[in-house]
Amino acid sequence: WCSPPTSCPGSRVGSASAGLWELQGNAMVMAQYIRLTPDVQSKWGAVWNRVPCYLRDWEMQVHFKIHGQGKKNLNGDGFAIWYTKDRMQQGPVFGSKDNFLGLGVFVDTYPNEEKQQEAQKRRYSPGNQRVFPYISAMVNNGSLTYDHDRDGRPTELGGCTAMVRNLNHDTFLVIRYVKRRLTVLIDIDGKQEWRDCIDVPGVRLPRGYYFGTSSVTGDLSDNHDIISLKLYQLTVERTPEEERRDKEVYLPVVDNLKLPGMEAPLEPMSGLALFLIVFFSLVAIVFAIVIGVIVYNKWQEQSRKHFY
Repeated sequence: WCSPPTSCPGSRVGSASAGLWELQGNAMVMAQYIRLTPDVQSKWGAVWNRVPCYLRDWEMQVHFKIHGQGKKNLNGDGFAIWYTKDRMQQGPVFGSKDNFLGLGVFVDTYPNEEKQQEAQKRRYSPGNQRVFPYISAMVNNGSLTYDHDRDGRPTELGGCTAMVRNLNHDTFLVIRYVKRRLTVLIDIDGKQEWRDCIDVPGVRLPRGYYFGTSSVTGDLSDNHDIISLKLYQLTVERTPEEERRDKEVYLPVVDNLKLPGMEAPLEPMSGLALFLIVFFSLVAIVFAIVIGVIVYNKWQEQSRKHFY
């Protein structure tokens, strides 16, 4: 499942290489899969790889199953797939820490924002509404907070609807990172065909981060099962220009992306620019005063003529 084995720590969870994976919380090893959470309220679980990934271009294939007794929108909350600097840290983002460094791909099964809008008797405009379950991606440099109440909308790179609950066929998700381009594809219709979900260029992820997956349930619940995680090294040719462009980075970043907390600070004005602004402002003020005096004198002269 991995090519080459020496560079690729990912594998089928629960297989002979299970020693590379570490469970956390309520995650349980079953015969054919890892159950991150059972269909029980207030549970959380995670599984993390012990070995950091130093691949430059890679693809992670996730075989998963989400199922439970709850009816539509009476289930939750989904699960996340991580490629992050820190591992094994519990937190509020699908069971893992917030303000993370790296990439998170979220399979979100409960529309928190929509339900809050309904409770306030407000309705979405059709352009804003997202249909759940919904898959989205987020790259974080450690400064951003995942907005759980809005289902991550403020920091979302892209996403798609994915009806993945209570299906009788296999469901798959692929995260592909090639030449600083992040793509997410899904195979959830039982047709063995990949469908585009997310495509974002200019994504720069450091090497040496860890893969993991986590899930959480609250008042609503589901079984969140991970059947396999398969990581592949991708061999890609680069031109000399691409080699220069794809230099090593040490903080996750997305080119030309403006999100809350990620705006570039304004550069201070030079002394010359400040002088010119002040100078032309004074010239404009003087010019306005002169024009005002001329207009006033004309008005006074006209008034005297009318008086006599």
